Formats: sequence, structure tokens, C-alpha cells
Amino acid sequence: MNDERHLLTIGQLADYAGVTIKAVRHYHARGLLPEPPRDASGYRRYNARHAIQLVKVRTLAEAGVPLARVKELLTAGAEEFTAAIAEIDRDLRRQADRIRRSRERIAQLRTGDRLFVAAEVAGYLERLQGIGVSERTVHLERDIWLLLHAVSPKEADGWIADKLDALDDPEFQAIYLAYDAAFDLPPDDPRLPALAERARRWHTARYPATGSAGDADPAISRLAAAAVGASSPAWTRLAELARSSAGGT
Repeated sequence: MNDERHLLTIGQLADYAGVTIKAVRHYHARGLLPEPPRDASGYRRYNARHAIQLVKVRTLAEAGVPLARVKELLTAGAEEFTAAIAEIDRDLRRQADRIRRSRERIAQLRTGDRLFVAAEVAGYLERLQGIGVSERTVHLERDIWLLLHAVSPKEADGWIADKLDALDDPEFQAIYLAYDAAFDLPPDDPRLPALAERARRWHTARYPATGSAGDADPAISRLAAAAVGASSPAWTRLAELARSSAGGT
């Protein structure tokens, strides 16, 4: 009878070890804590050995030992225990490195576009915003550059360097802003041919070897633009005028 008075219910055992009843049952299911038989009342009663085992399991789990390896450590000799802890520590360091990198990327969310695109592209987008380009066009540019870097990263690095350099030219800025403003124009607006010709002259002066404004963006950029819906009737008309100019008509 004295022994029975010192036995613990599952709730008392959980309180004693500083865990929840759910955790005790989970440790039973994982084979980490022996499950005593039920008494005449239908309850399981735990003794001091169960409490000691539970405290050991809790201590290892709180130290970061995976539950899958707790049973191994509980029965390991000194050398095996040391080797296993060293291996677990290496795994934890790798996990910590992954978490650190994830936190760094999450922190970049505060900087908006810099999470998704290269630093040079993010700088380019910020400069577009600075000269007054609409948010719509800036977002379209971001999505296009995201795709360009995914498909052709080396070429995209060269293209963005060229775009950043072009932004130093006031004429390029003026053409870009006019192109941006033309988005909502009807395709037969009489200002479009003049804008297309202005863009052609600028491009020919900057890239005399290629000749036509149509060469300014590689085919992959046009595919990317189509993929993100970067078009309007007016922009489609401007593209047609550029192709017509390139063909010498």
C-alpha cells in the first residue's frame, strides 16, 4: 500500500516533469517512455523511474535532440553518446545557417523589390520611380526583369547595366516618360508616330551598329513582356511603328 501511495497519475507525472499530458502520451507512442499497465480503476500509475525517464527525454528534446534519436542517446555508452551529440550539433548548425539565410531574405521583404530582383535591377526600378514613371510600368518592368534574370542571367546583367547608363541621358528619360504616358492612348493617336520616330532616332544615335529601335530589346525580353501582360493597344502600335522603321518603310 505504501508503494501505491507514491505512484503518480499521468497528470501528476506531467506536472512533475514540466511537460503536458499530451507530451507524455506522445512519448509513449514514440517508445521513449514505458507505458505502465492500468490499475483496478483503469488508470495508469507511474513511479519514480518513469519520472526520471521523462525528465531525461524532456531535457534531450529541449536541447534540440530530434525525438527520433532520443531513444538512441538514452541507451548509448559514453563514447557513442559523445559522437551522437557531435553529429546532432552539426545538423543543428546547418539548420541554424538555413534559418539565418531565411531570416535575411525575410528581412529583405522590407525593401520590396530587392527580395525578387538583383540589386542593379532594384536600383534601376528606384530610379524609374524617381523620374516619375508610373507604378504600373515600374511593376511591369520588375516582372520582366525577374523573368529575364531567371532565363538568361548573364545577358540580363549586361542589359540592366546598359539601361542604368541610358537613364543618365535626359533624352532617354523624356522618351521613357512619354512611352509610359502613352499606355492609355488609343492606337490611332497622332502622337504615337512622332514618339516612335523620336525613340528610333535616339536608339540609332546610341547604337549605330544595330540601326533600328527594334534591336534595343532582345527577343527574350519581348517574350517576357508578353508573359506579364506588359502591353496596351498604344504600346502595340508603337512596336509596329518601330518594326516598320526597322524595315526601312
